[in-house]
Amino acid sequence: MGAIFGKKAMVGFSSLLTVTLLAACNNNASDPVDSSDSNEAEPLYIQMFAGLYNELPEMDNAYWTEWQKQTNTELDIEWVPSGDLDTKMDLVLASGDLPEVLSSPNVRPPLVNAIKNGAFWELDEFLGDYSDYPNLKNNLADDWQKYLSVDGKLYGLPRSRSRIDIGVKMRKDWLDQLDIPVPTTIDEYQDALKKIVDEDPAGSDTLGLIGHGTIVADGTDAFATAFGAMEPYFTDDGGLVPKQLTPMYTDMVEWFSELYADGLLAQEFSVMKLTQAEELYKSGRAVSYARSIWWDKEYEDAISRTQDDPEIVNLALEGPGGIGVNLATGVSGGYFISKKVPEEKVIKILDYLEHTASEEITDLSYYGIEGVHHEVIDGQKVLNELGEQEINTTAKGAGVLAYAMWGKVESASGSKEYNDAKKEQVEHFDEIGTIDPMTGLHSDAWLNEWAKHVNEWETMVTRVIVGQISIEEYEDYIESINNSPAMMEAFSELGDEYRMFNE
Repeated sequence: MGAIFGKKAMVGFSSLLTVTLLAACNNNASDPVDSSDSNEAEPLYIQMFAGLYNELPEMDNAYWTEWQKQTNTELDIEWVPSGDLDTKMDLVLASGDLPEVLSSPNVRPPLVNAIKNGAFWELDEFLGDYSDYPNLKNNLADDWQKYLSVDGKLYGLPRSRSRIDIGVKMRKDWLDQLDIPVPTTIDEYQDALKKIVDEDPAGSDTLGLIGHGTIVADGTDAFATAFGAMEPYFTDDGGLVPKQLTPMYTDMVEWFSELYADGLLAQEFSVMKLTQAEELYKSGRAVSYARSIWWDKEYEDAISRTQDDPEIVNLALEGPGGIGVNLATGVSGGYFISKKVPEEKVIKILDYLEHTASEEITDLSYYGIEGVHHEVIDGQKVLNELGEQEINTTAKGAGVLAYAMWGKVESASGSKEYNDAKKEQVEHFDEIGTIDPMTGLHSDAWLNEWAKHVNEWETMVTRVIVGQISIEEYEDYIESINNSPAMMEAFSELGDEYRMFNE
């Protein structure tokens, strides 16, 4: 197992202020150890598999050195580029050669199957009434356990992220330049894309909407919400139909085919990688892109190197079925402990994860060290150049963190004025947004049956969007899936699970 974990972090032990994880069973894991204590524990060595969303970090840099000092750990993390994360994780799960801690940004079917096959520890008995885990009890999103449980048992601790997360971004400076009002509906959005692409303000074949993966990846669910595909949809006998197989999702696919035909959806959308899409947007080539809102400042700064005064606005587009804001649950996947880890060490790892859910460690993950990574300006912590290099999405990938409502909205490099304006722009998202009704459901019948169709379905979505097949052919394809006895059984099981989950 050690062969796949090549990026080690070796950090010296501090005898002044640190956290003794062995003592955490009897003390609040967030409390520092008295410097007079001569029985301090050795740093806890933890192997971890986690997503890489930025440049590969040097684990002996200022940030990771401080993180490991404060948590008294030696982290051996295999950082996997986000574009390859699902594929690599599936291989690791299939091989059974698991790290001690697996960090996953979602709870996908292969992970659920591994859980059901006994690959990870069930945590309820370890955590008990949470009296030894006050941060997990008090600092996390409501009902977080529901989203990390399988068959009613808890298997993970959350990767805490704010409910307000993804924004459908648009270049407001280009809207203003062409005297186009900020779109509030799907139709207005489509018209605005058309006008801007035709005018070509980038001066190099301006692209409309870009994304990566199946349709536009991070933004697909926001658009699906506008078409009503994120509302619970039931069969006549009470079965729950997942969004992909609803008529509303088909309506959205047809709309994307119109965008594609008009040259408003990037021609390479189905094969574009996340890094490619991000670089296109940062270079000022595209009108619209969907990612976490907190990226806005970084994108504007990057665009400003070649274009004057770029400004990004995040849209809440009304469509035929709702308003296009998809909310997260506050739980972006979780940390799962391999069953190969002995019970004694499971307790130590849980103590570590409890400590990472403290306000102090959360603040470190967002802003680093004062005077090293950030300065305080007008009461706002603002990252400096080193902070922008070391404090990023990846920096938040080794611990639970406390729930922060504005965690995916505020830019750590933005001024107070900038962040206050950004929060005002999107604060209503928390009230008008929609959570996917399938979140937290793990029906065996659905997982097994959908696995037979998902690859072909993704191909069919691409084919109808690019015009290789008609929307009628796509509708017939979806109907053939929905009417199969095995899928109808899956819908029925999902309906029962949905009602139990939402009791």
